[in-house]
Amino acid sequence: MTELLQYEFMRRALLAAVLVGLVTPVIGTFLVQRRLALLGDGIGHVALTGVALGLLTSTSPVLTAAVVATAGAVLMELVRVRTRASGEVALALLFYGGIAGGVLLINLTPGASNATLTSYLFGSVSTVAEEDLWFVAGLTLGVFAVVALFGRELFVLCQDEEVARAHGLPVRFLSILLSVTAALTVVIAMRIVGVLMVSALLIVPVAAAQQLTRSFRVTMGLAVVIGLASSVGGLTTAFYGDLAPGATIVILALAVFCAAVAASGVLNRLSKRRSAASRGPGDGPLADTMPATTTGGRVEQS
Repeated sequence: MTELLQYEFMRRALLAAVLVGLVTPVIGTFLVQRRLALLGDGIGHVALTGVALGLLTSTSPVLTAAVVATAGAVLMELVRVRTRASGEVALALLFYGGIAGGVLLINLTPGASNATLTSYLFGSVSTVAEEDLWFVAGLTLGVFAVVALFGRELFVLCQDEEVARAHGLPVRFLSILLSVTAALTVVIAMRIVGVLMVSALLIVPVAAAQQLTRSFRVTMGLAVVIGLASSVGGLTTAFYGDLAPGATIVILALAVFCAAVAASGVLNRLSKRRSAASRGPGDGPLADTMPATTTGGRVEQS
């Protein structure tokens, strides 16, 4: 670890990996709960158009990616709400439009090399500049501020949009806010894992945490731990093994998911054995579903 910290570019990359590991599972938990697991992929393709626009105009690709990804997220939500297109169709339009726009602008950019494009597609720790780190840190604070201010409302929205509307919540505003926050999160993570794999860090840590937890809040907390461990551990492994950092981070997160699935299976079997052992001689298979007492018309479990 000491050798890793000797290099300035690795110190910047490590800080960026910490920010990515912290923020992506937070937004990913809301996306998984709302069944928008592939939203990160769609926004990532739109972010590629923003990167190409930044290269074409000789401005910051991270800044233009943030602007274009935000606009794409808002447009997707408006298409979904104001037309007959479903969420899947709107997401597909985001996919195709984003990748087509990115390829077109890259071809128009004089001097753009394949190496430059690859660094944004798959991530590159050596290209994380100090200004990128400050910008990513600012976006991270913005994302956490949104979750702190609107976390409860977003939770209700992700549970059931109709319930949220019945409670008088601004459903359209909250939907756009979640999409925009996801777009900014994609931009935060793309410098480390790349736009093509950023969705994995949004979803895989959450999916792993869901194998072991049931509470929304506990799931989010465990997903953050898994995301942070995957980002930092993957980056460290990539440095010492001379591997692609983005791919290493994603593979490590998938390994944690597989371990969580195995652990969940073991825990479920142990729970069933304890439940069977705790039943009395007269207990049947329907004992757990039968009410013990009934008081005043209300079923209570003794």
